[in-house]
Amino acid sequence: MLKAGFVSLGCAKNLVDTEVMLGILADNNITITDDPHAADILIVNTCGFIDSAKEESISTIIQMADFKREGKCRGLIVAGCLGQRYQQELLDELPEVSAIVGTGAWHRIMEAVQAVLAGERLLLIGETDTIYDENMRRITTTPSYSAYVKIAEGCSNCCSYCVIPLVRGKYRSRTVESIVSEVKNLTAQGVKEINLIAQDTTSYGRDRYHTPQLTALLKELVKIDGLLWIRLLYCYPKYFNDELIETIANEPKICKYIDMPLQHADDEILAAMNRRDTRADIETLLTKIRTSIPGVVVRTSFIVGFPGESDAHFETLKQFMLAQKFERVGVFSYSQEEGTPAGALAQQVPDAVKEERYHELMALQCQISGELNRQMEGKELTVLIEGHNSEQPDVAFGRSYREAPEVDGRIFVENAGGLVPGTVVQAEVVQGFTYDLLAEKKPD
Repeated sequence: MLKAGFVSLGCAKNLVDTEVMLGILADNNITITDDPHAADILIVNTCGFIDSAKEESISTIIQMADFKREGKCRGLIVAGCLGQRYQQELLDELPEVSAIVGTGAWHRIMEAVQAVLAGERLLLIGETDTIYDENMRRITTTPSYSAYVKIAEGCSNCCSYCVIPLVRGKYRSRTVESIVSEVKNLTAQGVKEINLIAQDTTSYGRDRYHTPQLTALLKELVKIDGLLWIRLLYCYPKYFNDELIETIANEPKICKYIDMPLQHADDEILAAMNRRDTRADIETLLTKIRTSIPGVVVRTSFIVGFPGESDAHFETLKQFMLAQKFERVGVFSYSQEEGTPAGALAQQVPDAVKEERYHELMALQCQISGELNRQMEGKELTVLIEGHNSEQPDVAFGRSYREAPEVDGRIFVENAGGLVPGTVVQAEVVQGFTYDLLAEKKPD
């Protein structure tokens, strides 16, 4: 029986593509292995979003190519965004690669496997208009109690720095019925946390139903028995309306956690980024969210060093962060990407300045995060247990509604020995740190 090894890089949206491709392989009697030495076929699902992601993808491809010489690997397939973006160029420059499968051709992964096994080199790109549905088998690679569900693919926002529309195509939503069916299937398998993802979650439904339908989708999902949490990721501010705020506030299953990439806070930079909101718009929305949803956690991301960002622009961003005190912040240095309007701008910021601003914002957020976590001391949280400290078996770690998987900190829970991953407990926070919390399990 043929064995395939898979490496998935990049975001959770890419991970879902990986899981669907794993399902296709399994349906064709190909065994999935974690050991690259044992794999007949190796597949790297790449990210090509920014320079650091491209470098990681190339490095991983070269690393996996070693197994064509040292292991039993007969072919190396590159899938995902990097292949979609660079296509024939990538195939020409990396002779180790047997096939390229772009983001518009993931459903043809078996065609690539068969061609590679026959000794062919193949380029499969396809149209970027595909999206999986509930009828396609997924082999989830996340813990059994948590899963990502992609509600839409692509993006039509066309931010001036972003290559997503180039490699993923225009925005296209799945049907409400398809998503509900998939979530029911996952819940029946024991999944307790559903993380809804798209490049722009709040735009869900505009292309298919002519108006945003995220609220309507949520109202159907909360009816599903067995779900503990529904978490919203990648919510852009433009369509974050009053109805959505009210739904989040009133539905216990929807996490009071909002991931909203804002990217900057200076109006000149926001306009140059082709963002659709002003600082005043954002401040009004954040005030409404925090007033209407008690206990809400807001996560955002910012880009430093965008072309033309002056010291004054950067200072505006710093003061905005100080005023808003976000619970979670990711900071990224601007990456000049070919094919984007921002990449062609003349006023590129030196790398040294980007680096300095990155560290300055991260240091500021460390202070804010530590202060907010100390304010959590004495409060009780519902914690989803994910594992145990190997050196202290009585200490478990997990997450509450306040922490998204992979990107946020952990809650370490004392007096929690013997609890298996997926268990839900009540715990009281006893100490807050920069990113993590220490809590004590409440008596059953």
